[in-house]
Amino acid sequence: MNYEFFIAKRIIRAKQYKSSVSATIIKIAIAAIAIGIVMMMIAIATGMGLQKTIQEKVATFNGHIQITNFDNNDSEVSLMPLASDQDFYPNFTQVPGITHIQAVATKAGIIRTEKTFEGVLVKGVGTDYNWTAFNDFLEEGRFPNVSEKRENREVLMSAYMARRLDFKLGDTFKTLFLKENTNEIPNERTFEIVGIFDSGFQKFDANVMLIDIRHIQRMNKWKNGEVGNFEVFVDDFDLVEEKTEEVYNAIPPNLDTQSVLDKYPFIFEWISLFDVNIFLIIGIIIIVGGINMITALLVLILDRTPMIGVLKSLGSSDWSIRKIFLYNAAYLIGIGLLWGNALSFAFIWIQRTFEVLKFPNPKDYHTTIIPTHIEVWHVVALNVGTLVLCVLMLLIPSYIITKISPVKAIKFQ
Repeated sequence: MNYEFFIAKRIIRAKQYKSSVSATIIKIAIAAIAIGIVMMMIAIATGMGLQKTIQEKVATFNGHIQITNFDNNDSEVSLMPLASDQDFYPNFTQVPGITHIQAVATKAGIIRTEKTFEGVLVKGVGTDYNWTAFNDFLEEGRFPNVSEKRENREVLMSAYMARRLDFKLGDTFKTLFLKENTNEIPNERTFEIVGIFDSGFQKFDANVMLIDIRHIQRMNKWKNGEVGNFEVFVDDFDLVEEKTEEVYNAIPPNLDTQSVLDKYPFIFEWISLFDVNIFLIIGIIIIVGGINMITALLVLILDRTPMIGVLKSLGSSDWSIRKIFLYNAAYLIGIGLLWGNALSFAFIWIQRTFEVLKFPNPKDYHTTIIPTHIEVWHVVALNVGTLVLCVLMLLIPSYIITKISPVKAIKFQ
């Protein structure tokens, strides 16, 4: 067995070690490491959770990649139709990592009531639309049935829009859609609210309403099967830009692609700042934890000064004795990490299960509940990084051992 490790283990197991004057300071140092790990884990879990939640919400309304006509249309409205008989639809097998593709169309309209009116962006969806992502948003009712042979008037409306228009589940209302020739009488459609959703993302909740795509096809006088654009979903959000390029190379030259990152850059630039905050918190806490461990190490050295004198008189080198105390400190850090991880996992589980903590102003973060998300490699990297950095920080204060004289140390005993 390693000589230094053997002595460090004997020191840790010694009864007088646990009842010495340094015991209280050691417990404080362990508690500081544990609390630091809890704070760092919470920072990572909530920061990553918020990023992932916002990414998923934006993708739910737009897909990860949009395939559109190659034109100058910068609006949200579908102007020029696309044929649905494409080689990549309904199964996009040309590019790996594509999980789903769906055809949609959008059209601007105005909801008119006796008291007020509201602008709306109507999104037409078909039988291929993936409603799974909306399951978490659905508050009342159900999703529109778009699989019937004839188009129906069922719509899915946001709770935000329903409140503004004083609507409730089951209400019917009229919506006006302007034609390309503004001199013509607008199209008028009557819809019935069969479902109400709340994504917490006001940018989309404020005006998006989902209907049967056949309404838009008929109003725009498109041919059977023509759609506005395609929404593509990938299995790894981190590869969106790479997959956008691959999709672009796989589709006909008259079509264009746009990733959700390019469509809403301000949103993703904002959530990327969370990483800076996380690293800043981790850095500060590691420094504070390291300073606490330095204090504990110095107390251990002072408490074991006679032992250091004896070991030096027996021929032990300064570096060998330093390693004994570094092993001892690493053990204390490990205890702190163990408690910190246990408390962190407990907090994450409680928050994810019972949703205890909520944002005081959900509009600023586009979600009510504080979300949590953490991966195994985050936990491993955090623990290993904390252990290594704290031990490295202890190398300098352990240098004090080289200044201890064996004669004075033994007399001190």
